[in-house]
Amino acid sequence: MIALLMLLALFVLVAINVPIAVALGVIAAAAMVAKSGPDSLLAAAVTMFDGAKTFPLIAIPLFVLAGAIMNTSGISRRLIAFASALLGFIKGGLSMVNIGTSMFFAEISGSAVADVAAIGSILMPAMEKRGYPKEFAAAITSSSASLAIIIPPSIPMILYATIADTSVVQLFVAGIIPGLIGAAGLMLASYWFAVRYDYPVEEVFRLRRLWATFKDAAWAFLLPIIILGGIFGGFVTATEGAGLAVVAALFIGVVIYRELDLRYLHRALIDGAVQTAVVMLLVATSALLGLYLTESRIPQALAQSIAEVTENRYVILAILNALFLVLGCFLHGAAAIILVVPIVLPLAHAAGLDLIHFGLIVTLNLAIGQQTPPVASVLITACSIAKADVWEVTKVNVYFIGVLFLVLMLVTYVPIIPLALVEYFYR
Repeated sequence: MIALLMLLALFVLVAINVPIAVALGVIAAAAMVAKSGPDSLLAAAVTMFDGAKTFPLIAIPLFVLAGAIMNTSGISRRLIAFASALLGFIKGGLSMVNIGTSMFFAEISGSAVADVAAIGSILMPAMEKRGYPKEFAAAITSSSASLAIIIPPSIPMILYATIADTSVVQLFVAGIIPGLIGAAGLMLASYWFAVRYDYPVEEVFRLRRLWATFKDAAWAFLLPIIILGGIFGGFVTATEGAGLAVVAALFIGVVIYRELDLRYLHRALIDGAVQTAVVMLLVATSALLGLYLTESRIPQALAQSIAEVTENRYVILAILNALFLVLGCFLHGAAAIILVVPIVLPLAHAAGLDLIHFGLIVTLNLAIGQQTPPVASVLITACSIAKADVWEVTKVNVYFIGVLFLVLMLVTYVPIIPLALVEYFYR
């Protein structure tokens, strides 16, 4: 009952435009005072500071910065040119290029919002000029951008691993196969649209053109090799890999391509700092809430109450998926992880879930949440760039959301899909 009241209070505060981080802090402080008196707040500042200083979290601003450098140094444009040469011959070629470029970008930025901002500003106007409806262009750009939090590296995975005290690297490895399945599913759905509505072929496949764009983008392809190779090879941690991504992106942008736009980079750095500050404040206030939940044993009580209703693992997985899908409509991804994961972890333990497997389930739910209004941060960003109505875009996007949902069901009930590479390399 206490947890339900706290959740209702959170929704009320958010509904009146109180920032989520502030709302979490207010609810946590009020609950602590009600339970133990004002003296319980004496260590609040220390608790918040300790929660936000975790080493893996440093990777978040670094990956955001790496993505900003990519956007402003010609790297994104070269990736798009290569994807066009590789996939443009397929019917509806620009939608395939959109998905393919998102896959490349996902291997560096770890942020779906950064992905849609970088790729959408180039590809969506191009798609409209080629006769694609702007609603379709926004929908495919938005949905394919969510691959950025499934394919490693992934900022939500870093947050989850920090809270669940599990391996970031193993989470990254677990995301590879689901990410590839999701990309293939989005391409099939796009091809169906292209055949039905007669969308154009972008360009004839020419091996010479493919080779030329590959050579032009060769340095850009080194970025995921450096980052993921270093992380998976055990040479660097995820945080060190993020720092390596920044250095490599700067070197390629400044020394190799010589196209770094300092004015754009300055604006991107400010935006990245704001995004990071929002996440860190969320983490800090959630640490305060986590302290209260731990002392009150609310997560354990919730797990016990559900276990009394059912011990069926598949039913518990369905309950957790339903919870995250609903919350994903109303909470940003970081807020959902920070608020809900500490509460449901005891339930995951009780059901015998592997924490890496559960992390992929959470991540895929968040990928869907980025596409489902009213919050839908990635969808709204895409609609803003395309100047399209959110609900009209959603009518198209529901097909791509269906693809992501099918991937979620596969990952949930066929755990070997996310865990196959983890089992092979680490267990």
